[in-house]
Amino acid sequence: MRPVIAAMILTFAASSIPAGAPAVAASFDCDRKDLAADEQAICDNRALNDLDVKMATSFELIAGLLAMGNRGELQDQQSAWLKKRQACEGDTTCLRNAYDERMKQLENTYNNLDRPL
Repeated sequence: MRPVIAAMILTFAASSIPAGAPAVAASFDCDRKDLAADEQAICDNRALNDLDVKMATSFELIAGLLAMGNRGELQDQQSAWLKKRQACEGDTTCLRNAYDERMKQLENTYNNLDRPL
């Protein structure tokens, strides 16, 4: 990912979690009673929680950069990825691999965005 965008994502992600705050992943509420196994594993594991924050922030930033007509494909990819993540259930290695794969996909999407001259 371009260094400036990567720095923006990390800065935003770090600043959006207050010190001493309860574990809350960016894409869902860890305090819900009906968490799926993958969500519970993410809430219980700081490294996975941080990956979730980074991925969700990256997704939102990239979605905001895409033209309206191109956002549907990105959302479809995200839905497909969420199904893959859910299939990991509580397997933290599988979850880490899923996040790594999704971040590479998002980086590729960002790097291939049409930019004005």
